[in-house]
Amino acid sequence: MPLALLALAVGAFGIGTTEFVMMGLLPDVADDLGVSIPTAGHLVSAYALGVVIGAPLLAALTARLPRRTVLIGLMVLFVVGNALSALAPGYDSLLAARFLSGLPHGAFFGVGAVVATAMVPPERKARSVSLMFLGLTVANVAGVPVATLTGQHLGWRATFLGVSAIGVAAIAALALLIPHDRATAPTTGLRGELAALRSLPVWLALGTTVAGFGALFAAYSYITPMLTDSAGFAEGSVTVLLALFGVGATAGNLLGGRLADHAMRGTLFGGLAAVGVVLLLFPVLMRAEWSAALAVTLLGTAAFVTGSPLQLMVMEKASSAPSLASSANQAAFNLANAGGAWIGGLALAAGFGATSPALAGAALAVLGLAVAAVAYAVDVRRAPVHAGRVVAAHVPEESGALHH
Repeated sequence: MPLALLALAVGAFGIGTTEFVMMGLLPDVADDLGVSIPTAGHLVSAYALGVVIGAPLLAALTARLPRRTVLIGLMVLFVVGNALSALAPGYDSLLAARFLSGLPHGAFFGVGAVVATAMVPPERKARSVSLMFLGLTVANVAGVPVATLTGQHLGWRATFLGVSAIGVAAIAALALLIPHDRATAPTTGLRGELAALRSLPVWLALGTTVAGFGALFAAYSYITPMLTDSAGFAEGSVTVLLALFGVGATAGNLLGGRLADHAMRGTLFGGLAAVGVVLLLFPVLMRAEWSAALAVTLLGTAAFVTGSPLQLMVMEKASSAPSLASSANQAAFNLANAGGAWIGGLALAAGFGATSPALAGAALAVLGLAVAAVAYAVDVRRAPVHAGRVVAAHVPEESGALHH
């Protein structure tokens, strides 16, 4: 695999760290700024809102620029947002800085996925995407715990300065390792990029992302009360168990990339089915500590098996505007985060028990399978009309649409 993928992984590591570290720093931030923890929780929402807005917007506005330049520019914006977070004098300014930090998130992964697939042979495209996402999953294993400890001992501002430093390292890596000639965007422009989103298969692929990852976040958002109230873990043990989720996610990401290069749609269906089965078993697995630890690991593995095939599928369905579609998929991922957490919360608030969010997530996994099945049926129906353009089973030919 090209060394340039390392530069994308470093950027993904920084982004993953800043996205999730706020959860662990909420009490420190709330205490320092004199706000309640629920109010401080809006800082998480501000970042997510930045991702949803910034992903398609920045990808569309930079459609005519060389992708290497776009990636470096996005990482510069990332550094600025995190530096401003560290220097924010009050809650409102920190809220604005977190929104700014979220803007480049989705576009970086979207454009980065296109660059990654352009640097490898067709039969390795899914693996190239999974290696970029490796930075995101490793951030959950190492980056977030280290950044949280840093914030707790040196102050939360030190954490964001540290994340800014990671961003500077990513800028240097991108400048040194991403080639000029292969990272040039097509000349379709803003109108051409937006036109690609009018396709029904693109929206079905995005819908699969929302439902499939909504299943994950319906359960994962409430994993702490499940582990403490149902499995009997002490609160101090939760951090270690969340690291197990990151280990599972890392393994699932790498496995999904390898499998998707052989059978993209089969990997997607298998991953969604696995998520549904694991979540259905949560009420049983959460009855003992050892099985609860296994459940957390399996959930991370099953969910992230679907990451690479979903990203590639969206890009393939919008082959004339892969950067925008790929970025829109990151926005869909964050909508899944918000929507899944809301649906899981409804189950919990209704009094169905500590593990009820997992069952709500299982229902969303079934919905994701249904949407994916509709997408497959649409492809089969359209195949005779678009001969040679829509190939449902052979990944190298599908991925060939990514070359410009």
